[in-house]
Amino acid sequence: MKTKFTYKKSLEYIYATVSLILIFCLLSFIDVFKNFELLSFIYKVLNDFFTGILLGVLFFPLYLGLEYIKNTIGILVIRILFSSIVLIQVGLTGYSLTTHINLGADLLGYSLSDMYTTVSASLSLSLLTFLPFVVIPAMYWGLNWLFHLFGHKINTKILLLVVFFFGSLNLLIANSNKTASQNKLNFLLSDILRAKNDIALASQGDFSFKKEYPLERASEETKDVLASFFNIQKEKPNVVFIIVEGLGSDFTNNGDYKGFTPYLDALVSKSLYWENFVSNAGRTFGALPSLIGSLPFGKNGFMELNPLPKHNSLISILKSNGYTTNYFCGDDSSFDKKSNFLEYNGIDKIVDIDKFGPGYTKTKKNAGGFSWGYPDAEIFRKTLSELKDTKQPRLDIIMTLTNHEPFNFPSKKAYLEKVERILETKSYFEKDKWNDYKDIFACLLYTDNAIQNFMQAYAKRPEYANTIFIITGDHRLIPVPQKDNLSRFHVPFYIYSPMLKKTATFKSISSHSDVTPSLISFLTNNYEFNPLEKTTWLGQGLDTVREFRNIHSIPLMRYKGSINDYIYKDYFYSDGTVFKIDKNLNLSEANNDMTETISNFFTDFKKLNAYLTTKNKITKAATSFKKPAYTFTAEEFLTIKKLTKGLNRDQVFFLARELAFTKEREKSRLLCDYILNELPNYGEVRTLKGRTLAWDGDYKNAEKELLEVINRTPFYSDAYLALMDVYWWLGQNNKGVAIGKLALGNQINDAELGYKLAQAYYRIHNLKNSNTLIDSLLILYPKNKEYSNFKKNLKK
Repeated sequence: MKTKFTYKKSLEYIYATVSLILIFCLLSFIDVFKNFELLSFIYKVLNDFFTGILLGVLFFPLYLGLEYIKNTIGILVIRILFSSIVLIQVGLTGYSLTTHINLGADLLGYSLSDMYTTVSASLSLSLLTFLPFVVIPAMYWGLNWLFHLFGHKINTKILLLVVFFFGSLNLLIANSNKTASQNKLNFLLSDILRAKNDIALASQGDFSFKKEYPLERASEETKDVLASFFNIQKEKPNVVFIIVEGLGSDFTNNGDYKGFTPYLDALVSKSLYWENFVSNAGRTFGALPSLIGSLPFGKNGFMELNPLPKHNSLISILKSNGYTTNYFCGDDSSFDKKSNFLEYNGIDKIVDIDKFGPGYTKTKKNAGGFSWGYPDAEIFRKTLSELKDTKQPRLDIIMTLTNHEPFNFPSKKAYLEKVERILETKSYFEKDKWNDYKDIFACLLYTDNAIQNFMQAYAKRPEYANTIFIITGDHRLIPVPQKDNLSRFHVPFYIYSPMLKKTATFKSISSHSDVTPSLISFLTNNYEFNPLEKTTWLGQGLDTVREFRNIHSIPLMRYKGSINDYIYKDYFYSDGTVFKIDKNLNLSEANNDMTETISNFFTDFKKLNAYLTTKNKITKAATSFKKPAYTFTAEEFLTIKKLTKGLNRDQVFFLARELAFTKEREKSRLLCDYILNELPNYGEVRTLKGRTLAWDGDYKNAEKELLEVINRTPFYSDAYLALMDVYWWLGQNNKGVAIGKLALGNQINDAELGYKLAQAYYRIHNLKNSNTLIDSLLILYPKNKEYSNFKKNLKK
């Protein structure tokens, strides 16, 4: 029934909107409560009023339309809609309280699987976690009820005047528009819009550059600035990268939270050390491409590009000069598509969570049941066990893990006691400021100790005297409040080596993207190296001037999808505001004279970044790289798109498995290939593909795929079982025995595998081993009829 719009109905809508604004203000108070500053809170409130007014105006036509159709339905829908907005705001506030930044366009840069992994790591799920999602919306409905009950006592005109007055102040006061002051929902939507506009701006039309490959320049242009610090030996040096999760300069040497990295602090005076060094990205996804490749970002980080543009890297260049190359981590190397990047560049060995095996202990799971993988001390122990004593030079890249939410690690209690002792030496104000971060400081102590133990163990190796160690942070860890946006990128950078003939500390600014250019220049000029005719680095090389200066233009990707920060000379451009950088990398607001100049340079970089990565114009000739494992025809890609619409990778796997069982095996394998192009270590997927090949009689390719699974994930039992089936069908029972023994050698305790190995022994007439295995299984499973029947057959 159509109804007439009345003054009373307009009051209902006003009260619903004002209730929303008041809830926004409450959440802003919760956001700043711990470090309350009146001015900061006022700015937030002004933003809340402004956002509330915008939402009220935006949804008013919807309300009118619904009320016109049916009485009372409009206000009900609006209250439910505003309740949903409250829920989103609660989630965004929780994210901000955990990470100390507002959630923005980075939401678009991560897959659902990656987001689930990251959130699971950060949260300890309990009743308290979900309580705000019930209480705050209930408060919103309560406010609506109070307005309904006592609204007649309120002068509506004055109420509207107050709301619009505070909302309009937001437009007049410049400081209220800063990122930290913005309403969480407003920031999320405006940042996504900004990111989309940036992409559109950087992608519009065909850009004209002086050269088809704009980064290309003569290799001699990158000066060798390192040789004067080293005693050059005849043999090529080993290079070891230690990329430390979350290690910001705030936590080392003279940082604001110093005192929890004693080994690294002592290493400063024994190294080449850059005080004012920055990572090129605010999260781990940017560390490898910048450090190892001096590469642009692409849209959501270089490693997210599919296919990867042709490029060179430290891995590919060293590999082409006789180095063996290794990567070590304790988590899944497929996360952030690190394994794709490494394999493209021809890495010889990847050791990740799937290759540790027995004898190593994973990090204890948090309350939500999540563990990233193996803690730092285990990563270093595994690394040492994998290093071979050969004369061939090595590049070893080690990425640590522990200094990340949920900050769980071995012997935590002992490290927390050390933190307490250190805090006793601090002032009252420092202790009060640092008390909430004891877990993190204990974690820093643990990681620092793990690095020290690794370095001491490595020093006993014969190649130590000819090894260069490079230690840096991937970015500054997030949960401890940062003083400004630049602090997110400020990381320590050490080059330590027994080959050093002198040490130095540099105040000049350099970044991760300057590391590989300088290393390649150093190695090419001082050792028997195949010289590069041209280089295509984004960085220009390390600056070894000891006084403060910056000769680089350094783009910074705060998170996936957001190139929002830029260093130009001694200026920092962030979210449209220009700051002056001092010799300690502190910021002060600069005048606006430089804003247009820096903004133009920054825009030029964004266009260059888009051109290089979308047009495949980084280099015309890569030194050594592997193409994607699988390419698809237009028809195949159309099939994939149709089948996978709305599905995540795990759901695509379940669909592929279902197709395999319904004898649509070509489609099943197509989906498997689609997943494996992005997640090459997904053992279940590759095993399914191997099984379908075997079911179709293609035993050769089935064997190839299943051996690849065992190579990549040697402790995944199903691949051994599938391969033993293949050898049984081929009548190659000796190979089946060999694979079964390999599984046992890897200490895979699987009853079905033991049974299949017993069968394989039986088929090659090795009754003794067959009997032994079946007897062992019958002890474990005395009621298993299959095993007991097999035992009877053996007796016959």
